[in-house]
Amino acid sequence: MVEVVGSNPIVPTINFILLDIRMPKITLPDGGQKEIPDNSTLYEVARGISNSLAKVAVAGKINGQLKDLSVVIEKDSNIEIIKKNDVEGIDIVRHSFAHLIGHAIKQIYPSAKMAIGPVIKNGFYYDIDCEKSLNIDDLSLIEKKIKDLTKQNYDVVRKVVSPKEALKVFSEREELYKQEIVHEIPEGEEIALYYHQEYIDMCRGPHVPNTKFLKHFKLTKVSGAYWRGNSDNKMLQRIYGTAWDTKEDLDNYIKKIEAAEKLDHRKIGKQQDLFHFQDEAPGMVFWHSRGWIIYNILKGYIRDITLKNNYLEVNTPQILDRRLWEKSGHWDKFGDMIFTTNSEKKDYAIKPMNCPAHVQIFNQGLKSYKDLPIKISEFGLVHRNEPSGTLHGLMRARQFVQDDAHIFCSENQLSEEIKNLIKMTFSVYKHFGFENISIALSTRPEKRVGDENLWDKSENILKKVLSENVDSFSIQDGEGAFYGPKIEFSLTDSLDRVWQCGTIQLDFSMPSALAATYVDESGNKMTPVMIHRAILGSIERFIGILIEHYGGNLPFWLSPEQIMIVNITDKHVEFAEKIEKVFKDNGFRCTSDLRNQKIGYKIREHIIAKIPYVVIIGDEEVSSNNISVREYDGTEHKLISVSEFIAELSSKK
Repeated sequence: MVEVVGSNPIVPTINFILLDIRMPKITLPDGGQKEIPDNSTLYEVARGISNSLAKVAVAGKINGQLKDLSVVIEKDSNIEIIKKNDVEGIDIVRHSFAHLIGHAIKQIYPSAKMAIGPVIKNGFYYDIDCEKSLNIDDLSLIEKKIKDLTKQNYDVVRKVVSPKEALKVFSEREELYKQEIVHEIPEGEEIALYYHQEYIDMCRGPHVPNTKFLKHFKLTKVSGAYWRGNSDNKMLQRIYGTAWDTKEDLDNYIKKIEAAEKLDHRKIGKQQDLFHFQDEAPGMVFWHSRGWIIYNILKGYIRDITLKNNYLEVNTPQILDRRLWEKSGHWDKFGDMIFTTNSEKKDYAIKPMNCPAHVQIFNQGLKSYKDLPIKISEFGLVHRNEPSGTLHGLMRARQFVQDDAHIFCSENQLSEEIKNLIKMTFSVYKHFGFENISIALSTRPEKRVGDENLWDKSENILKKVLSENVDSFSIQDGEGAFYGPKIEFSLTDSLDRVWQCGTIQLDFSMPSALAATYVDESGNKMTPVMIHRAILGSIERFIGILIEHYGGNLPFWLSPEQIMIVNITDKHVEFAEKIEKVFKDNGFRCTSDLRNQKIGYKIREHIIAKIPYVVIIGDEEVSSNNISVREYDGTEHKLISVSEFIAELSSKK
């Protein structure tokens, strides 16, 4: 801008007024900085770095926050471009595939109503309200339609609107579930609508900018799911799918799914007569004799460990007054999951966990600092009102037993107790054959109780102990319990799936809320610190993990039937019964199959049932007073002495 001043028209005086036209400065992950033109989008930044990066970019981060490539960078920022093969990029691809389910469904079934479609581990799903009951053939039709849409390479257009505008859009389309979501968003907040040609969806995003990124996917199954997980709401249909960056990754995952289906614990449980489920008790196990043997062996093993480590085993009531759960904080933070009942005008909770009850035991009688640490354990039967759509055999149940324990100690005892718990947990997992164990520290969640200084202290204590006792650990921000941070132990099984099992949780809040105290060296009343710990987590779930990890071929010491004796003819029955008694007297779980069936048929049947050892009794065995043995893996031992075989098996107990 130029301004002319002065009275001399021939020789004017010119002053230059400089406007602030400084361009935003961005900082890239490698530390490099550059200025960019005003109103530059993340895509333009990617293209400015290189055309090859722009071709594989699906989103970006502005100051650590994921954003669509169409978002404008308004000020100096740290910028990262997310590629389609990055971990976060693959999740964006999966999320976009969920929207494509919506696009395809509305073209095939125009009257269907769309609910929600989030990303899940390795995939995505979409809940829909559709008059037609969908089956596997319908999934193939939807898959074909999705492939047709992706081939069009159309742009996915993002538009930011107000809740009022969004409500108008979804009202015109009679999308009842979207309207319900919009009604809960305060006026003044912005909503992102995503336009997939004629189909419009609503999402926080980000999403891919074009369907050319959506290539390698498969719809895997359809199931029922209540709207918002509430059984009082309508049952919707949930379509699941998986998506990957390459065809090779997709094929490998499909192979793993197929392998997992063959090893599904529900299928093996039925084949081996271990347990079953039925509609009259959703999410609750009917244990059969063989399965109950496994359950009690597992329970006995953990009991031996806790007793050796000076735990006091207790048993607490199933039903406790609502007021106790309000004091502990569970009613407010965990209320939707609690089964309730009432009697004599009082409300009660069927316990979803054991910790408040263990505090009640600690509170009985005066405790001294000399008594600490006090370790209370319980095989606590708990109930949680899990949504029916999430129930999955032993892996996700409404009734289960935790190998639960709580340590009440002083603050200066914390490090040693947590160190011992870490050591104990690793030892247990190794005993079950799990070597690949990952550790994570879960920090304060958004909804929590307790002073922030206590959270700082708790997290720092756990970080220090972990740093001194494990090779490595990750941080899971915001994933702690509402009363304290926790250490999580995750196991990798034979199919490379990760299962989170054990936890160690540090709690300065609940003992205070429930008035737990002890007398210190000076005679003052002090509040103990409480460590919550479980190694297996849920016994039911851990058995499910073991069954799938071993494909039903459990370690010898866990097998419900360790030895099966089969006779060739009736004249061998007496000797077979004698041998059975010898094995039982030596503490082995042994059964005889003395049916008048061909020996090959009986052997094959018991091998299919994955019984570790089949002992064969015929003429040679009777005359030599020996036995012949066929192992599950096909190894055969001809005419060995019973004492020799028992000595060999004793090391495997």
